[in-house]
Amino acid sequence: MRTLMALSAALVFSASALAADHAAMNADRAAIQALEDTYNEGFNAKDVDKVMSVYLPGKELFVFDVVPPREYKGSDAYRKDFEGLFAAFTGPIKNSISDQTIHVFGSLAYGHNIQSGEFTGKDGAKVKIVVRTTDIYRKTDGKWLIVEEHNSLPVDIDTMKADMLSKP
Repeated sequence: MRTLMALSAALVFSASALAADHAAMNADRAAIQALEDTYNEGFNAKDVDKVMSVYLPGKELFVFDVVPPREYKGSDAYRKDFEGLFAAFTGPIKNSISDQTIHVFGSLAYGHNIQSGEFTGKDGAKVKIVVRTTDIYRKTDGKWLIVEEHNSLPVDIDTMKADMLSKP
């Protein structure tokens, strides 16, 4: 009887621990989704400070982007990329994020999404682009931030040109 009670207590404790881990993982996913929402709100408002608030500040941030110079080392370099983008497209812009995935493993996580953008240039010309984005997140001092990002466009092998409106 004593063994059965000990086994029952162990099962209850294990189930409680699993439920707590699941709740924490859901909270982390929600926090990362909120981070992606903050990014998109900042992007659509052309608010560089808000956009950069989701990235790790300092020299550790690393980003592969779709425009030259291809890679950005550090948050200062990536900030200049956004400043240049928003300066080039002075008219309205609209970005939307779809197909978001988020996978959490302790204080690290990764995810990917599709970002569809519509931009209006200085001359009024409209540009549409669909970008594939993969992010690596790290939780530091209770806050999730993007520490590495890879943005890409598929290439049409026949023409060797970027497929600006890629679809699955």
